[in-house]
Amino acid sequence: MKLRIASLTVLILALAVIPASAQVLYDNGPINGTVDAWTINFGYVVSDSFTVSSATTVAGFDIGVWEYPGDTALTVDWSITSAEFGGTTYGSGTASVAQVFYSTNQYGYDIDGLSTGRLDPGVPLGAGTYWLNIQNVTSVLGDPVFWDENSGPSSASESAVGTIASEAFDIIATEGNTPEPSSIILFGSGIVGLAGLLRRKLF
Repeated sequence: MKLRIASLTVLILALAVIPASAQVLYDNGPINGTVDAWTINFGYVVSDSFTVSSATTVAGFDIGVWEYPGDTALTVDWSITSAEFGGTTYGSGTASVAQVFYSTNQYGYDIDGLSTGRLDPGVPLGAGTYWLNIQNVTSVLGDPVFWDENSGPSSASESAVGTIASEAFDIIATEGNTPEPSSIILFGSGIVGLAGLLRRKLF
């Protein structure tokens, strides 16, 4: 019976720590890959705005890029701020990226998607408008990497030229990644009650 109680407890705890599902918090539109793109390494910074409608935690982001054939991006420096290139910084860091190849465009560049996966820690934000700043991308071959311009709904700027058309990206949030205190209390009382019930049956 003790083994059964222990197994049941392990099962309940395992269910409690299943990762929450990710959701797209903001989508600036698909990768274009044929019009233009902006350098996001060699000292250049590109900043795009995005809006969230309610309090949330940013867990990651995806961007569309142009790369030289055969090159692979490794890391990206990012920040989320209250204004283009600055203001209040809500989160920043260097993220490793996973790369997906989509096509080769008419100029001979590989069109790729870069994904940060989950940022740790996530970036808590209230409702409002923020700026995603991308720079210092590193790659295997050390070539320039360019953020794809898709003329999505956001505002955008490039550090050397000022206002530009916006880029291909999305912002990822995680649903339910922080249990509410009431849920934790309910979960704990359920385990205690279950243990008591099994103990009465046993004795």
